Amino acid sequence: MPRLPAPLTLPDPDSAAARDRRTRGKDPGRPPAGPAGARPLRTGGSPLRRGESATAWAFIAPAVLIILGLSIVPVAWSFLLSFQADDLVTPSRWVGLDNYRALRMDPHFGQAVRNTLLYTALYVPLSIGLGLALALVLNRRIRFVGLYRTLIFVPFVISATAQGVLFSFILDPEFGVANSVLHTLGVSPQGFLSDPGQALLVLVAISLWSGTGFCVVVYLAALQDVEPSLIEAARLDGAGRWHLLRHVKLPALTPVSAFLLVWQTINALQVFDLVYVTTKGGPLGSTTVIVYFIWEQAFKNFTAGYGAAAAYVLAVALGVVTVGLRLVRRGSVRPVPVEGAAK
Repeated sequence: MPRLPAPLTLPDPDSAAARDRRTRGKDPGRPPAGPAGARPLRTGGSPLRRGESATAWAFIAPAVLIILGLSIVPVAWSFLLSFQADDLVTPSRWVGLDNYRALRMDPHFGQAVRNTLLYTALYVPLSIGLGLALALVLNRRIRFVGLYRTLIFVPFVISATAQGVLFSFILDPEFGVANSVLHTLGVSPQGFLSDPGQALLVLVAISLWSGTGFCVVVYLAALQDVEPSLIEAARLDGAGRWHLLRHVKLPALTPVSAFLLVWQTINALQVFDLVYVTTKGGPLGSTTVIVYFIWEQAFKNFTAGYGAAAAYVLAVALGVVTVGLRLVRRGSVRPVPVEGAAK
């Protein structure tokens, strides 16, 4: 009788031999795989990641040291200095609030505050108003508009020191070009920067010559960002230029106007370079502003603690002005009603 072949049988998947075959060839030290997409937990940062962090800190360390050394440390040191009597030579002496009490009674500081407020009250609205007017004119399609925009913005790029030297020659009472032109027109010579009644107004005019260009550029950018569909819709409704400006353009320029109000106010309260180069606070203190008063007390009269106290009075004033203008801006914003929302 012929011998029959042995039957083919499949191994049991749960048998020990099958499990041995499945695990054969695999890394015995590798942990079992978890659910799909799961990542193994890290017990600590890898050496590569720690090296990247060290490299990043090495790159930013110079900037951090500069910020600490030129801003934070001087601010803290000057704040402590405002409570001391210090002439920058001999050891300082703690006086508490005496410097601040002396400021309240100092007529020269009061004059500096009044001059600064008058300068700010004249410069800020005039620069913003002239900037808006020029931006509206230069926003049209006229010949050589690019040249006009450049000529208006160039004075803003010139430093205040260069402006002061330039106008000191132009407005010189004896040899200046301005008095020569006035003499040709039959007008008597003017003192300009040497006249106590004119000096501060002349400084405002010089600042307007240079600072208006910044407002023009900002307003031009904002005007070109106004939706053309709004302007076209207003024209189709019969709106003229005045109504178009009042009801379409000016509301769209409100955020920009608020920014310029804050920016120009801070710049006006901090004016120093122009005063230092042209008048040095004179004549008779008519152009002494707060920042020049601080410099004069600290580095001319060598009363550094007194100057530091005046500086912190200015810093508090700037903070109050900034917060107040932000609150006014926030309160002036009204939600626009959506048509059909109340139906």
